[in-house]
Amino acid sequence: MDDPAPQLMPRSQPARRGGWVRRRLAWLGRLVVIVIGLSVMLTAIYGFVPPPLTPLMVIRMFEGNWISKDWVPYDDISPNLMRAVIAAEDSGFCAHWGFDFAAIQKALQHNEKSRRIRGGSTISNQTAKNVFLWPGDTLPTRYARKLVEPYFTLLIETMWGKRRILEVYLNVVEWAPGVYGAEAAAQHHFRKSASALSRREAALLAAVLPNPRRFSAGKPSGYISRRAGQIQAWMNDVADPAGDPCLH
Repeated sequence: MDDPAPQLMPRSQPARRGGWVRRRLAWLGRLVVIVIGLSVMLTAIYGFVPPPLTPLMVIRMFEGNWISKDWVPYDDISPNLMRAVIAAEDSGFCAHWGFDFAAIQKALQHNEKSRRIRGGSTISNQTAKNVFLWPGDTLPTRYARKLVEPYFTLLIETMWGKRRILEVYLNVVEWAPGVYGAEAAAQHHFRKSASALSRREAALLAAVLPNPRRFSAGKPSGYISRRAGQIQAWMNDVADPAGDPCLH
């Protein structure tokens, strides 16, 4: 008597699940490669071409603010403004590769004792955030941005250099609702070009950077006036940024 035909065993459920996981991981891997490739390409382009828009500008447009911006090259921005911004925002700008760990430690210690939160971000961090990322107005979106911000910071530090980072930052940062960049800010607050800013005007602009939608450089409060005075004193410790901010 012939043996009965062998019965095919049904594929086990774990095997099907394993195949599904592998396909999803392969898809995720391809997506990561595409995102990295696009980010590197965009960073390379922005190393020579002015960013036309930033995520923050788009968000502000949807909030009803029109955009006022006028890109100007590095050499057409007053060295006073460069000194003021470095003094106020990132005194170690030329000494680090995008992350000032001493400043981060000081900020953490300060925040443990004070209700007024202080950040430890650098100009490079701020540039990466402004050009490529979102502001993060809620806790989840802020933490999501913080996860990818170091990657873009390292990209621009590696591909742009300090001069280009400072040039881009001064041309895209928000200085009043809908007002972006040094030229638009100088015209908006002082009715003059960015190249003609005095030490005091530059210090006032730097003083409002933490919250340009609340404070005004053109109509400074007592707090902003006092902070601008501090920044003017700190500016004496910043080397001449003409030509390149870190060649001295």
